[in-house]
Amino acid sequence: MSVISNSNTKFIFITGGVVSSLGKGLASASLAALLQARGYKVRLRKLDPYLNVDPGTMNPCQHGEVYVTDDGTEADLDLGHYERFSGIPATKYDSVTSGKIYQRVLDKERRGDYLGATIQVIPHVTNEIKNVIIGNVTDEDFILCEIGGTVGDIEGQPYLEAIRQLAYELGRDRTMFVHLTLLPYIPTAGELKTKPTQHSVKQLQEYGIQPDILLCRSQIEIPQNEKRKIALFCNVREECVIAALDAKSIYHVPLAYSAEGLDIEVCKYFHLDTTKKADLSKWEKIADIVQNPEGEVKIAIVGKYQLQEAYKSIAEALTHGGIANQFKVKIKWLDAEDLERDGAENHLNDVSAILVPGGFGNRGTEGKILAAKYAREHNIPYLGICFGMQMAVIETMRNVAGIKNANSSELSDDCEAVVGLMTEWDKDGAKQIRHKDGDLGGTMRLGAYPTVLDEKSKCFQIYGGKEISERHRHRYEVNIKYEPVLKKAGMNIVGKSPDGKLPEIVEISDHPWFIGVQFHPELKSKPFEPHPLFVAFVKAAIDNSRLI
Repeated sequence: MSVISNSNTKFIFITGGVVSSLGKGLASASLAALLQARGYKVRLRKLDPYLNVDPGTMNPCQHGEVYVTDDGTEADLDLGHYERFSGIPATKYDSVTSGKIYQRVLDKERRGDYLGATIQVIPHVTNEIKNVIIGNVTDEDFILCEIGGTVGDIEGQPYLEAIRQLAYELGRDRTMFVHLTLLPYIPTAGELKTKPTQHSVKQLQEYGIQPDILLCRSQIEIPQNEKRKIALFCNVREECVIAALDAKSIYHVPLAYSAEGLDIEVCKYFHLDTTKKADLSKWEKIADIVQNPEGEVKIAIVGKYQLQEAYKSIAEALTHGGIANQFKVKIKWLDAEDLERDGAENHLNDVSAILVPGGFGNRGTEGKILAAKYAREHNIPYLGICFGMQMAVIETMRNVAGIKNANSSELSDDCEAVVGLMTEWDKDGAKQIRHKDGDLGGTMRLGAYPTVLDEKSKCFQIYGGKEISERHRHRYEVNIKYEPVLKKAGMNIVGKSPDGKLPEIVEISDHPWFIGVQFHPELKSKPFEPHPLFVAFVKAAIDNSRLI
């Protein structure tokens, strides 16, 4: 097992029980924010039990968005919560799946690293999990590890065994178990039911893990006698039964947990100073703006995936843009196929701005093109992200430049391929090569790449600098050879890769606010550090709403 360089680092393991989707990621991120507010350095990690190597090839309708880090790791959307709440950029060391774990174990077995041993879940798989948990630790005071799934899932058992072993090896003075559970309210009985929580804790105890803190999700206040009952039956101190009530917004959650004493109990457990009050001023400011905005603006997101979690970071980045402008952003979720069926006018005539996000595949593409056309023709602020930029380029080529068969080679083999498959590009001075028929997983242009901005562009004013770095996740690029045609049609390529070969940003010069970006700016936005593009986009939407 790896050796921890910092013997003072403490580990908090967050598990979930009863049902999925209780909000372990948000709970982990909120606890990290509270520890930061007390002056501690934290790092968050996600351990997912599924067998995919990463979520890169998973359907967004099933699993939600794929979050991408600066170093190009495709990760679970919970890492987005981690970054947004802590402000700490995640890395490849902070996300692991069973697919990655088993891949590493089998690679070692093939190389002969195990010296002929019979490979088993214990110790080989559990040792690999422990290596991930304690590896690449520097000067952090706390490492928070969220275990994906629900206690009782068969695929999660190796992770529970691994954290049980770590608690034994590191000592209970350096390890803590936080269990998130559900207290369902039965309206006909008028009661909160504690039995599901009792069963969940009992199941966790069967794996050799005794939770130290229970976060109890509930729709209503938890009476003290119910907390007392949970504490008694679950072998947890009464003060450590923490109510996790539904909040007005996710940005109220750190404040709500602090009011319930979560950070105090964590500090008490580790014998840390509790006399100094946590500095939650930035969260109080954010919560106040969210709760008391100066106004509201409606923005359409024209997507193709029915699950809103598929656009989680975009929705949050719009909220951040609203916070910066002290406005509430009301999102109108639209299916691109509905625009194809009904026409854009019937769906977009009541919004102040239009955002077309990324996506893969043919379905809904014509609806996204219609959204870009409607925004261009009606002078409505438009932000196209990744695929949304490509659709805007195709729309301009078709309807302004007159190239009626303009399209992407991803979508048609018989077209003027304005957007084409990228097979070679530079990454940190090394040439990356891909093939059309190669693997899908991990083969896109992933992670942070620099972009050089035209100093006369709107984006240069928005960013306030000539060179920026943004995260990418795509296989197809706008072909730079069409730049003269686009310019003649009124669309300028105002951001390019440093070698000038890859278009990164387009703008329409005679439009109030029409920008398309090949990257994903939403991935770097935070409530206390909103992304400048989203701040400017929401501001443009507000200005437009005042003209309507």
